[in-house]
Amino acid sequence: MNLSSRNIAILLAILVAGVLTTFAYILPSLSFQEAFLATGVTVAACFLLLYLSFEALIFREINGIYAGLEHIKRKEFKKLSNKFLFRPEPIKRVRDEILQMAERRQQELDELMRLQALRREFLADVSHELKTPLFAAQGFVHTILDDEDDDIDVATRRKFLSKAAASLDTLDALVQDLVTIAQLEKGVVRMRRQRFDVVALVQEIFELLEQQAEHRGTTLALFPPTLPTDGLIVIADRNRIRQVLINLIDNAIKYGRDNGRVVVSLVEGSRQIRIAVRDDGAGIAPEHQNRIFERFYRIDKSRSRDSGGSGLGLAISKHIVEAHKSTIKVKSTLGEGTTLEFKLSKPKAV
Repeated sequence: MNLSSRNIAILLAILVAGVLTTFAYILPSLSFQEAFLATGVTVAACFLLLYLSFEALIFREINGIYAGLEHIKRKEFKKLSNKFLFRPEPIKRVRDEILQMAERRQQELDELMRLQALRREFLADVSHELKTPLFAAQGFVHTILDDEDDDIDVATRRKFLSKAAASLDTLDALVQDLVTIAQLEKGVVRMRRQRFDVVALVQEIFELLEQQAEHRGTTLALFPPTLPTDGLIVIADRNRIRQVLINLIDNAIKYGRDNGRVVVSLVEGSRQIRIAVRDDGAGIAPEHQNRIFERFYRIDKSRSRDSGGSGLGLAISKHIVEAHKSTIKVKSTLGEGTTLEFKLSKPKAV
């Protein structure tokens, strides 16, 4: 029988009242010694009843607390959901508060462990990314310095120095990207919003990446083919949005099919313009789609290493777009390609 403190109090009141009533009824026929003995028995009975009842209640609640803590340790939070309803009994309120506090602490501990794992992964990735170009440049330079007999001709020296310079440029770009993403996360970088034509910006980027696209036989296309003659005007930081579009189109060229097609769609709404970059590559599996914006996260590690990049482009793009009060959405189907899209605000009508 599941008795609450209220039910126990009612039961005790009825029992004590019954005992006293019975005692008062038979009192005239009792001697002093018998009356004294009856009083003692009544007091002892009430004491034992109170003591045992509340001991049973308290121990049951304590056992319930331990059972709830075991559920929390096992992360079985759903089993506790029906235990957190409002109850007037103070012991049960204390029990619920303890369980709620323990659940919060367990969730905070899980989050700290997750962040610790991400920190270790990030430090390992940064170390690896920094060492790769650094060791390459170091190797080329030391090869030239260790040539005491001038066995290396001028052309070979220039070739080694060019490769060392390229490795150092890669290192510099990585450091700059790390600085940029740190500033974006801290909110130090302010977006300089201005009016500009997003159509002209996309065409400018097409010209910039034209040779890279031709190398893979990729066609760069703008959709719809016929756009307003005066362009599509948005309010945003042009340089930062240019950086975002370069990252998205560059990735679409790299991970699209050979002799494929990359399409940039510009769809005008009442207040915003939706910008989407679509490729016809292998697509992204669902388990990777929520992680591609993490720093240094790579799906195809071997291929991404060959094709270069710091692994920070999408992470930087995500922060820039969010600074414009928008989000980058991923739509991808394996074997059919990937679409990344975001929205920019149009100027307010005067």
